[in-house]
Parts: sequence; C-alpha cells; structure tokens
Amino acid sequence: MPLQREHLHDLEPCPFLPSVDEVIPASSMKAFAKTDRGPEFYLQAQRCAQSLWRQGFPAQALLQINRALGAKLFGDEPILDSWPLPYRAAVWVMRHRREEQFIGNPRRHYQHLATRMVEPRKAQRSWRAWACWYLACGIFPDYPADEKQLLEEGVIEPTREAILRGLIDFGIAGEVAVWEVAESMIDSLPTPGPGWEDPESRP
Repeated sequence: MPLQREHLHDLEPCPFLPSVDEVIPASSMKAFAKTDRGPEFYLQAQRCAQSLWRQGFPAQALLQINRALGAKLFGDEPILDSWPLPYRAAVWVMRHRREEQFIGNPRRHYQHLATRMVEPRKAQRSWRAWACWYLACGIFPDYPADEKQLLEEGVIEPTREAILRGLIDFGIAGEVAVWEVAESMIDSLPTPGPGWEDPESRP
C-alpha cells in the first residue's frame, strides 16, 4: 500500500518538533548520506519526523527521531536552543498515537536499537536508545521485551540510574535535564490506546 502523501488535517502537530507545511518523505534524508550528520541533519530529521507524524505514521516518525538523536552534536550548537534533543517528542508521539495507527512495540524496538548499535558514537547513541527504551517502558508497561535476546545474549536491562550515568558520561551538556523533562511527561499525557502487533505473528 503506497504511503499517503498528505498531512492529515485533524492530526495535531507535535509541539516538540519543528513545524512543517510541505510533506517530507523519509527518503529526503538520503541527501545527508555522505555528510557529517551535524546540525542540518539534526534539524531535517526532526522536520521529517513531524511530517511523517502528520501523515499518520507514528512508527516512522519515531525512526526519524532516532536519527536526530544520532546526530553529531557537541552541545553548543544554536539549534539546540530552539530544538533540544527530542526525548519529549518521542514521548509525545508514543502518547498521542491513535489506536488505529501502527506503532509496533517501542520497548522491543529500543532494546534492539541499544544492543545492536554500531559506530560512530556507539556508546552515546546506545545510551540514548536505552533512555528512549526507559520512556517506552513507562508508556507501554504491558508491551513485552525480547526475552529471547535477553536470555541468549545475556543482555541486562539497565536501571534508571545506569541510564542517567550513561547520559552524563557520553551525552552533551544539559542532556539529563532534557530527558528528565520527557520522563515527567509520561504520566501527564493521555494514555495511548492498543495497537501493538508482534511482527512475528503476521502471516
């Protein structure tokens, strides 16, 4: 089924992502394939996430938020004053996703992302994935982990304290505060409806 290339007028834009008028496909990110993935990449990934959200694709919006969190930033870039690391956007998208919109299993997604991360900035990006995993667990407490991976690979799910230490050691200035604001939003936003579907259960 082809993607719907228009914004849904009854879908509220995410207030924690840049506003966009035009439809931006995920393929727009290919233009940054050979760049250093700095501030321009960071901004475009968030603009793409907003557009995908407004098209009705929350799972794809989260993927672009992941890309923004993987940008090469040092913490002193002016763009961060306007658009801090998008932990709040991730929470908002997960909380506001409509029941009929596919989102997969964010808890399992972030577990896989954190444990299968590759360079560059592997440690930083892995801890950010675990930080999003923690948020997803709070939003979707009944969604299962990949127990098979935990058992076979000896993966240990980190504590909140371990995640904070990871962000302190490998993140940028102010990152913990930005994440803690996102964490505080978990209980203050609407509870998401059902919609998880295990891909392995599909025919």
